[in-house]
Amino acid sequence: MQIKSAEFIVSNSNYTKCPSDGRPEYAFIGRSNVGKSSLINMLTGISGLAKTSGKPGKTQLINHFLVNKEWYIVDLPGYGYAKISKSAREAWQRMITNYLLKRETLVNVFLLIDSRIEPRENDLEFANFLGSNGVPMTIVFTKTDKENQRIVSANVQAFRNRMLQDWESLPQMILTSSVSGHGREQLLDIIEKTNNSL
Repeated sequence: MQIKSAEFIVSNSNYTKCPSDGRPEYAFIGRSNVGKSSLINMLTGISGLAKTSGKPGKTQLINHFLVNKEWYIVDLPGYGYAKISKSAREAWQRMITNYLLKRETLVNVFLLIDSRIEPRENDLEFANFLGSNGVPMTIVFTKTDKENQRIVSANVQAFRNRMLQDWESLPQMILTSSVSGHGREQLLDIIEKTNNSL
């Protein structure tokens, strides 16, 4: 798939106010500071499309980006960010949950996992939440260029092993680097095949 255009459309705090044109949506979510915005920019080939920040919690709304005038990338707030009030965190959680479970045009969730670290409980819990609710997902390991490849492989395998404790068969898993572009074609292939099957 070639990316010919990508543009920011709208930010919302409520899934019912998101675009109503029926185009398929691909949501990106992960722990705060997992490299979500960088991955979106790498995927679209447009630097600065999604705002990157060294500080966790930058994304606070549901952000829609229209790609090739045909489908949406949806940038969701990260989870696991502690430095906000409990009420704000609960509001984020409600907003994200409502979007993931009630948004009819959502066709796949790309769940981003930091490949540099060992499996974290909140990542595993989120994967199980998506799985138990029948939300289609792809596991995307980020920042694979920023750590020794032996460590990356060990962390990926450990995550797979932990998931196999609860899952009979695992979702597709892709290793990516926003710096080198590794994994980009695989992600775009998933999106293209899904779009073609709708």
